[in-house]
Amino acid sequence: MAEEQQRIEFSDNAAEGRYEARIGGTLAGVAQYLRAPGVVAVTHTEVEPAFEGRGVGGALSHHILQAVQEAGEKVAPVCPYFARYIREHPDYQPLVYDKHDKHEPG
Repeated sequence: MAEEQQRIEFSDNAAEGRYEARIGGTLAGVAQYLRAPGVVAVTHTEVEPAFEGRGVGGALSHHILQAVQEAGEKVAPVCPYFARYIREHPDYQPLVYDKHDKHEPG
């Protein structure tokens, strides 16, 4: 029998510089980030051992990318897991920050 999927709740803990994923009120995973104007650099993603293999990391990555897109920002995928998620979901590629996209005052 398939285990019942519990809902993952997400929050942006700006004071700690991380997005958090919780299942049943328990911290299941985090994605650390640094912010610059218009850019969110995701530096590390970690899922708690008790929640590994449940799609928490992917759901957290998806949530971050949706939030960044809604805010009109870009991401800098420093974290290897987060970078791989974007490669595997190419629809998010336009959200990746490229320093050559900046408009310099001319």
